[in-house]
Amino acid sequence: MNRAAVVAGLGAWVPETVVTNDDLAARLDTSAEWISTRTGIEQRHIVAPGESTGDLAVEAGGRALKSAGTERADMVVLATSTPDRSCPATAPEVAARLGLGGAAAFDIAAVCTGFVYALGVSAALVESGTAGTVLVIGADTFSTILNPADRTTRAIFGDGAGAVLLRAGAPAEPGALKGLHLGSDGTRSRLLEVAAGGSRQRSTGRPAEPDAEFFTMEGRAVFAEAVRHMAASVETTARLLDWRLDDLDRVVLHQANSRILVAVAERIGLPADRFVRNIERVGNTVAASIPLALADGVRRGELLAGQRVVLGGFGGGLTWGSVGLVWPDVVAA
Repeated sequence: MNRAAVVAGLGAWVPETVVTNDDLAARLDTSAEWISTRTGIEQRHIVAPGESTGDLAVEAGGRALKSAGTERADMVVLATSTPDRSCPATAPEVAARLGLGGAAAFDIAAVCTGFVYALGVSAALVESGTAGTVLVIGADTFSTILNPADRTTRAIFGDGAGAVLLRAGAPAEPGALKGLHLGSDGTRSRLLEVAAGGSRQRSTGRPAEPDAEFFTMEGRAVFAEAVRHMAASVETTARLLDWRLDDLDRVVLHQANSRILVAVAERIGLPADRFVRNIERVGNTVAASIPLALADGVRRGELLAGQRVVLGGFGGGLTWGSVGLVWPDVVAA
């Protein structure tokens, strides 16, 4: 392979409205201490009435283009499980609003692994010569599909968007994506789901069950699966790149739960301070999680040019994946 997809720009955006643990404790049968102890989350950002996933994606995508010093991209790939509408995809409208009319644009739905899946697909398009530049966005507004009375999911999830611009370059360049590993297990799809609204429920001709339009998850089982698959995927990517695990300067995982991050670190034998974390400030932002963590890591000086980095995710489906790169000299916008 003499052509690679290289990270050239990075952008992030979260809604203005902040919901703290104290805010939730005032409305639900919970406490701020209970939330922070079990999740590591102190606050999360929530969309305002009428604000959509596409709105957040436009903001983050525009910032990634600005970071890269360009106004153009050949393609837009949007990772989301909360599109503006069930039909059509949200990406074409995002592309149009960014002034990228005519660019190919499509959505990818892999829940919390969505951004890694989108990077993999986009990298293949660049490597094949189909596209010279691809704007990859992860954006979700899970607050719109949560049961208002469910203290567990309300405490965990927040809204946001993050994006990178990929350009064609050489495999040896800093920022070149490599060592991609993806996987899934559809036999466990019921662990995280929204039961109503899809063709399976609609084809019955019966009304949806009460609360079936809300997101649900089996927390303990998800915890175990997330730790197992993210740890194994990071190990696989490191092996594909002939990197020892101790060679990794930073690991940027999906920010699902602080205890999951600690458990993955222990499982692969790396110190916790090599894991970039921002979950306490934004919560679990689903497909936006990894690019938001990347942007925070750059701004705080935790991600530096020349570091060996692996990105990894786990989400509904079940899905998981990881990819590696030597971090480039890029500014987060």
